[in-house]
This record gives sequence, C-alpha cells and structure tokens, in this order.
Amino acid sequence: MAFRIEPMTPADIVRCVELEQMLFPEDNPWVAVAFQSELSWAYNRYIIARDADGSVVGYAGIALLGDAAHPEAEVRNIGVDPDCHRAGIGTLLLEALLVEADRRGGPVFLEVRTDNAPAIALYDKHGFHIIGVRKDYYHPSGADAYTMRRPALSSVDRKWCAGKSDEVLS
Repeated sequence: MAFRIEPMTPADIVRCVELEQMLFPEDNPWVAVAFQSELSWAYNRYIIARDADGSVVGYAGIALLGDAAHPEAEVRNIGVDPDCHRAGIGTLLLEALLVEADRRGGPVFLEVRTDNAPAIALYDKHGFHIIGVRKDYYHPSGADAYTMRRPALSSVDRKWCAGKSDEVLS
C-alpha cells in the first residue's frame, strides 16, 4: 500500500487526537489544543501520513531548535494507527523529519518509552543512541523514557540532504 507524507493542517488534528487516544491512553494523550499549539510555532514541523483512501494513518513532529551556529532538533512525537503497524509508516515519517533536521545540521534528540522495543529499534536503525534515562517521564503511568541522540551529520551528508525535496515539510 502506498502512503503520502504531507504537512499536517488544522483539519488533521481531530484524527491525530483519535490516534493519540488509541496509542497512549495511559500517558496523557495529546488533546486538540496541544496539536494546535505545536502547529502555531514557526520552529515546529508536523506531518501526517495518508493512505490511498486519504485517511490519516500516522503523524509526526519535530522542533528545529538552536540557531545557525548551534542547531539541534527534537523529535516531538510519532504515532501510527495500530491497524497499520509494520507497514513502514513510522519509518517514512521519521525519515521525513530527519531530512528536515539534517538540512539545518546539529544533533537530533528524542525520548521514547523504555518498553517500546519497536520504536527503539527504529531509532537505533537511524543512528540514534541511548544517552540517558528519564525516570517517571510519562504521566500518569510513571513509565521511564530513554533519551536518545543522533549525532550531527558530516558536511558531505548535509549537502546530500540539502538537495532533497522541500515539498513535504515546508
């Protein structure tokens, strides 16, 4: 099945909230106002994945932080409809976020539940490494999170990323 990656719009928020409630019921799933707030900041980029029918089946966001001399990025969230797990949507979303981060340079950070083995494996495959543990990070469940970091790409790799399409996240 083919999926399209597109910028998230306010019209997509209702579906993203539904997915949040399915995916993270024990950890304060984001509500509409949280997505609206994230979309309002110029340094954030949010994307969605649509299936062939046009339904939103996944979403992801990244914050592009720092300045030109000291850029860094933070993956805010990635969520995929449970009915579509293992279809490569999470990979597509993460890779789109990383292209955006790599255009600016700098390391990329994220937090992930310590018991989320599939997500940890995805992040590891894309060059992230565990650099710490945040105890009781998720609430109200009290689950711990790993902080993971992917180092900045070399200047050669950044030149390659600069040539990638601007259509998805711009």
